[in-house]
Amino acid sequence: MTFENTQAFAKELDSQDKLHKYRSQFIFPKVDGKQVLYFTGNSLGLQPTRTKSYVDEVMDDWANLAVEGHFHSEKPWWDYHERFANPLSKIVGCLPSEVSVMNTLTVNLHLLMVSFYRPTATRYKIICEEKAFPSDQYMFQSQVDFHGYAAEDAIVEIKRRDGEHNIRLEDVLSKIEEVGDELALVLIGGVNYYTGQVFDIKTITAAGHKVGANVGWDLAHAAGNIKLELHDWDVDFAAWCSYKYMNSGPGNASGIFVHEKHHNADLPRFAGWWGHNKERRFKMEPKFDAVEGADGWQISNLPVLSLAPYLASVDMIDEIGIDAIVEKRDKITAYLEFILEEISREVGSTFEIITPKNPEERASQLSVFLHGEGRSLFDYLMKNGVITDWREPNVIRLAPVPLYCSFEDMYHFGQILKSGILA
Repeated sequence: MTFENTQAFAKELDSQDKLHKYRSQFIFPKVDGKQVLYFTGNSLGLQPTRTKSYVDEVMDDWANLAVEGHFHSEKPWWDYHERFANPLSKIVGCLPSEVSVMNTLTVNLHLLMVSFYRPTATRYKIICEEKAFPSDQYMFQSQVDFHGYAAEDAIVEIKRRDGEHNIRLEDVLSKIEEVGDELALVLIGGVNYYTGQVFDIKTITAAGHKVGANVGWDLAHAAGNIKLELHDWDVDFAAWCSYKYMNSGPGNASGIFVHEKHHNADLPRFAGWWGHNKERRFKMEPKFDAVEGADGWQISNLPVLSLAPYLASVDMIDEIGIDAIVEKRDKITAYLEFILEEISREVGSTFEIITPKNPEERASQLSVFLHGEGRSLFDYLMKNGVITDWREPNVIRLAPVPLYCSFEDMYHFGQILKSGILA
C-alpha cells in the first residue's frame, strides 16, 4: 500500500479498520480537555470501559455473600482463575492446561526458575540478552548468587555488534553453541523492551534444547502483542505481565505457561495450598499433591479483585482474536513509520528508528533515536497531549496499540512532532 501523510487518508484507513469500533471501548486521559494520543500501551494499557462492571461484580458479591462468594457467586472465586484457561491459551498458543494466572511477573519467573534452573557443577550458566529489562537482570544475579555462582561467570549476555542496535539471530545461536554443555538455561525477553526487537522464539528454543538446556521466555512485551505458539515451539516455560497489551491495570496479575511435557515430571517447586489437588484442597492434608497442569505451580489463593480487570480484557481479546490484532498492528506500525520518515524529511531532522524494519522482527513499538533533539522535544510532546516514553540518552518509544490507537492518531502525532521541532 502507498501511504499518504494527510488527515483524509488516515480517516480512510480508519473507516476500513475492523478494530476501529473497539477504540470507543477504552477510556483515554485528557490534556487541556482534549483526548490524548496514547503511545505507552507497552508500559500500561488503557482501561477498557467494560472493566468496571467486572470489578463491581466482585465487590457486590463480597458485599452480599461475604465468604460464601467463594462458592455461590455467579463467578465463584475459588475457581475464578479457570476462566482464563481457554482465552489465554489462544493468546499464547498452547493447551488450556498449560496456562495459569498468579502473582506478578518477576515473582513468577523466580518461582519457575526453582523448577527450570537446576545448576550443577558443570552445567550452570544462563544466557540472556544484553540490556534486558533491569528486573530480569536483578533476578538473574540473585538466582546465581543463591546457588553459589559468580554472576560474571554464570550469566552470559548476548551482545549487539558494534554500531548496531539489535541482536542478530546468528549471534544468539552461536553463543548457545559456544556455551554448550555448560548451559543450564536460556531466558530471554520475547520482545526487547528498549528497541522493540522481536526474537525468533521457535529457533532459539530449539537451539537451547539441542545443547541440553531448558529454555524460558519473559513475554512481558510479547503476550497480546505478537503471535505465539508456545506449545508447538516446545518452550519449557514462560511468564508475562498483564498490564501492557492486555490492559489489566497497574501492576496486575501475571500469567504463566508450563509445557505439558513437564506436568508430570519430578520437578522441584515451591508449593502452597492453591496448587494442591483441587478435589481435596479443603481436606487440609499434610502432604502436597500438585494439581496437574500449570495450576500446580500456584501457591496462594488468588486476588480475585485483581483478576477481574484482567478477565475483562482477556474476554475482549478473545472476542477479537489475536490474528486480527496482529494484522492491524503491522499496518498501523508501518503507517507510523511512514509518518516519522515524512516528518523527518520535511523538517530536515534525522529520526533513526532503532526497531528492526523487518515486520517479522518487530511488533507494536517503534523506538526512535532523536539525533540532534533532546528532552525538550519529549516535554513538548507531553505538554501537547502526546503520551509517550523517554529513555536515555534521547530515545522515545512509541507503541501504536491496535486495540485503541487510530490511523488518524498517527497523522496528528506527526503534525505535533513537526511543530515541536520547528518551535
